[in-house]
Amino acid sequence: MTDTIERPALPDRLAVHPKSPFYNADVFQFEIGIRLNGKERFDVEEYCISEGWVRVPAGKAVDRRGNALLIKINGAVEAFYR
Repeated sequence: MTDTIERPALPDRLAVHPKSPFYNADVFQFEIGIRLNGKERFDVEEYCISEGWVRVPAGKAVDRRGNALLIKINGAVEAFYR
């Protein structure tokens, strides 16, 4: 009698912002974790597993629309549900 909600498979590329073509609302119903080179990151805005990179905010810098400036960090990326 356990009601388990089936989690969708994590995509190869995922973005946090709804305007992005890589945004997936079904995945964000659950908590997601990202590991980069074996260390868990909590500030990831976008990732791509096959290309091996994540985008994270570059400090407090923002563009003219108020969005955070992002930098790309390369390495081994692993996405998982917590």
